[in-house]
Amino acid sequence: MIKPSVPVLMYHHVRPEGGMIACTPEHFEDQLRWLQKNHYKSLTLDEFAQHLQGKPVGKVVLITFDDGYLDNWVYAFPLLKKYGFHATIFLVTSWLQHGAVRPNTESQAPLPDCPEHRVCETLIAQQRSDEVILRWSEVQAMRESGLVEFHSHTHTHTRWDLDSGVDKNEKMRWELQASRQTLRQELGGVSSHLCWPQGYFDADYVRIAQDLGFVYLYTTQPFGRNTSATSPAYIHRFAVRNRPGKTLGKRIRASHHPLIAPFFNSFKQWRRARRLA
Repeated sequence: MIKPSVPVLMYHHVRPEGGMIACTPEHFEDQLRWLQKNHYKSLTLDEFAQHLQGKPVGKVVLITFDDGYLDNWVYAFPLLKKYGFHATIFLVTSWLQHGAVRPNTESQAPLPDCPEHRVCETLIAQQRSDEVILRWSEVQAMRESGLVEFHSHTHTHTRWDLDSGVDKNEKMRWELQASRQTLRQELGGVSSHLCWPQGYFDADYVRIAQDLGFVYLYTTQPFGRNTSATSPAYIHRFAVRNRPGKTLGKRIRASHHPLIAPFFNSFKQWRRARRLA
């Protein structure tokens, strides 16, 4: 029996100028419009977990955003509301600050600046994350809509495996504990879903995450299907490019079709391995 697969879409930014790992609002809206026109629905993470456990969920996708950038509130959220799609944002919990809700495209007030990805990285490194990252008040406003949920993307988004001067496993345990504590404090609870920072994980990290209560572990590995046979510790996601909805549709069909996908994903993995060799 061919098992159905759920495509997990990975976004970071939605901003007018596009840029590195960013969609313009026009392309993001066209992608949502394509999904709606082709009768796709978007899942909550609880529903996605049920899919992995074998429950039928229909014609669906999972929409995820990494890091929690301000533009997710300013530009993406109003479009999710317009089309009635649910999304998940994985938060780097130390980056969020408290403060008033800022304007988004639903308001008449001037919109805050939402710079491109590298500028965001620079500002965060300068302890100016509040200029480019969501505030807890904006998180709460999106939660109250019922359309957006929030989960762990660690506490600082650091690649500790690249720092030879520390015990990476000890640091990752601290990252996950701090993230869980912050989510409990700010949102009243923490889930069993975790997205790895910068896509890196190894067997030690998986064991630590599972020890701390995480079950569903989200990767940046694109070439695989998410079925009831998929390990919850290795969930495939693919980055959505700044392209029209039709292009997204082609990618969904190629990478998750029960007959086409095995050949497509194997070929992509082979080509990537050759590039890296």
